[in-house]
Amino acid sequence: MNKVTLNKLEILEFQQNKDPYLFVDYATEIIPGISAKGFKEFKKDEWFFKVHWPSDPNVPGMLQIESLVQMSSLALVTLPGLKNKIFYISSATDLKFSKKIVPESKLLMETYIKSFKRGVANIEGFGYLEKDLACKAKFTLILPDMVKSYTLKK
Repeated sequence: MNKVTLNKLEILEFQQNKDPYLFVDYATEIIPGISAKGFKEFKKDEWFFKVHWPSDPNVPGMLQIESLVQMSSLALVTLPGLKNKIFYISSATDLKFSKKIVPESKLLMETYIKSFKRGVANIEGFGYLEKDLACKAKFTLILPDMVKSYTLKK
């Protein structure tokens, strides 16, 4: 299997999120259709730290999940014919937040594609601060164009 690494500029070639809503700085290992690993370094001047919470700034839980979603989507958009396609999250379960992610933290992410059929991907993602689990989730991403091609016509 071909393993891929992507820096931030290369990530921008494969998917459509842009700063300040891009939550992946570097993909250290992508195995297309299988997994994606990498990280996001949360700088102290991130836009959400000013409001969540000013006296105790931390990364909102849903942005932690968004980070995992964006990382996992790299394992899909690196598949042949899927570059720059938009995947949407349709569900998330088994969310767990076990460590606060504060300014100047580096979130290490590991995501695994459990299945990808007919435009529906079931994924499991984990976020770590060093070796400690910070967040995890199971979620489903859909590729609307592909899903439509399998929809029964009336």
